[in-house]
Amino acid sequence: MHKNGQKVKFLFLVAVLITFFLGASAWAVQDIILSKGQTVYVPIYSHVYTGPKGFKLHLSGILSVRNTDSRNPITIVAADYYDSEGNLVRHYLTEPIELKAMASTRYIIKLTDKKGGSGANFIVKWTSKKEVNAPLIESVMIGTRISFVSRGQVVRE
Repeated sequence: MHKNGQKVKFLFLVAVLITFFLGASAWAVQDIILSKGQTVYVPIYSHVYTGPKGFKLHLSGILSVRNTDSRNPITIVAADYYDSEGNLVRHYLTEPIELKAMASTRYIIKLTDKKGGSGANFIVKWTSKKEVNAPLIESVMIGTRISFVSRGQVVRE
């Protein structure tokens, strides 16, 4: 029995590594996107459900916006946080901010902030005077037993 348990753990680890490397290689071959601005939907979770009884696991979240262009700034026009029902929870910007070339910024949702729910999201709008490499916009969720990342999805060019 002890040998079988080790074998199962080993096979699970191999499966996780294969999935990771296949996913990483798929991201690596994406085309370079040049744009003067986009609206990006970013999933972010203030909690997830776990176990057979659907135990609610609360998470803190970080919205990360990274300017991937090595020469030009971008302007973040909006970073709006919505709950699972699509209701606006909060505007994170009171005025646009410039993000220099290769710079990044973040917006934090505290572990105690439970307003968003399991279907919460951000809408991020950015612009640029020139065509630039599109920024990397993602969310990082962190809990006591889990952490994961979600990538933003362009919804308007």
